[in-house]
Amino acid sequence: MNVTIDKNSGYCFGVEFAIQMAEDELAQDQTLYCLGDIVHNRMEVERLHALGLRIIDREQLAGLHDAKVLIRAHGEPPETYQLALRNNIELIDASCPVVLKLQNRVKHAYDATTRQNGQIVIYGQPGHAEVTGLTGQTGNQAIIVMTEADLDQIDFSRPVTLFSQTTKSTAGFYHMKEVIEQRIAAAGGSLEAFDANDSICRQVSNREPALKKFATQHDVIVFVSGRKSSNGKALFSVVNQTNPRSYFVENEQELQDEWFIGAETVGICGATSTPMWLMQRVKDRIEEVAAAVA
Repeated sequence: MNVTIDKNSGYCFGVEFAIQMAEDELAQDQTLYCLGDIVHNRMEVERLHALGLRIIDREQLAGLHDAKVLIRAHGEPPETYQLALRNNIELIDASCPVVLKLQNRVKHAYDATTRQNGQIVIYGQPGHAEVTGLTGQTGNQAIIVMTEADLDQIDFSRPVTLFSQTTKSTAGFYHMKEVIEQRIAAAGGSLEAFDANDSICRQVSNREPALKKFATQHDVIVFVSGRKSSNGKALFSVVNQTNPRSYFVENEQELQDEWFIGAETVGICGATSTPMWLMQRVKDRIEEVAAAVA
């Protein structure tokens, strides 16, 4: 059995940057706080916890003083920075540059569209850290949509400016854009007052066609990702639609021997939040299974 790790899978540069910043700080201090999971991967969170990284939530942040706190790649709303100033918290800001640029675009769009009685709509997962940071740029006035049913929140007779969470599916965004256009037309609104912004990270979206190709080259695909990862869910859907013998695992312990019966080639891939060392561990385990049945 030939087992191959997809060389294009693994951390995007934003996540890699945040992990490196955390490791650099932990090399100097025994304890570093992080607001929320640094990455949506339990195995990596546990590895960094052993080095001294402590995950806190917003309520715990409010009670923290005179400490160092890492802002993860997802970014944060303005109130987080205001709280840090009040509590003398030193922020180690690892916000992804792509996310920071999008926050700035959303803020400017909100300021402009407010004067026109318009609405900011974000195609993204409610409660997701990045979406929380984006809505914070609008004073939490942005409308979050994930499904067509969510579009009922929009007044289609008023101007609409659409953005996307950076890690969402490109196909999903353009489908939502099309449905909004249909709803505007049905409501007698003006399509000229609709501004759709494809703000999906190209390092993420370009993985979709690459993963489709990778999935066709192997009998079995093992997709490694944390179950909290929005990007992981989107990319696994792409893989699974291409190759029905695709399996989602969080780590090597979830592998099942029967998945590999009759398989000559196995491909391992993962989300932008999946560390390469974890995919290597999955590869090692699959090769053990192959040796046992050979």
